[in-house]
Amino acid sequence: MQQVLAKYLPERAVQPLFQLIENHAIHLKIVNERKTRHGDYRQMGQVHQITINANLNKYRFLITLVHEIAHLVAFQKYGRFIKPHGKEWKHTFQQLMLPLLNPSIFPSRLLPLLARHFKNPTASSDTDAVLSVALKEYDPTSDKNYIFEIPMGSTFRIPNGKIFKKGKKRVKRYECLEMESGKVYIFQPNAQVELIKV
Repeated sequence: MQQVLAKYLPERAVQPLFQLIENHAIHLKIVNERKTRHGDYRQMGQVHQITINANLNKYRFLITLVHEIAHLVAFQKYGRFIKPHGKEWKHTFQQLMLPLLNPSIFPSRLLPLLARHFKNPTASSDTDAVLSVALKEYDPTSDKNYIFEIPMGSTFRIPNGKIFKKGKKRVKRYECLEMESGKVYIFQPNAQVELIKV
């Protein structure tokens, strides 16, 4: 298991994460990319299974794995009827992440963003646009653009093939017109899209 983790995690995080997996008897599965989630936790009878997408960079993989372990630990400590991303989970996630937030594991430029995020962690690090963009810098290069980077009025395609025109910015997110239906959708600034050049 340690050799497998070494492929996906920063070197200094392998041992502490291996220990967490062992201590909680977790069955870890590394799976093909899922568009809707980075990872998930399920209890199936006596088995605690966590699945994590294989395509994540090592820092996002680490955060996602600890996120899912926090579900298991919070359910064991507080019971099965807590909110999945409620205060008990947030507190557990903070406690599990705290020893890992150091420069021997994360690049120093990520640490202040992680410290800010973990004051009140969200259900997905993707909803923290600043952290999400910083984490994506460690992904392999891509031909995709962020919504916030493309000019207003630009046309773009999302992974399901739908085409949109970028509209005005609300407080943080962008209104975008779906070309086929004429409906307006709201996009996070860090959504990655394919710019259609005219």
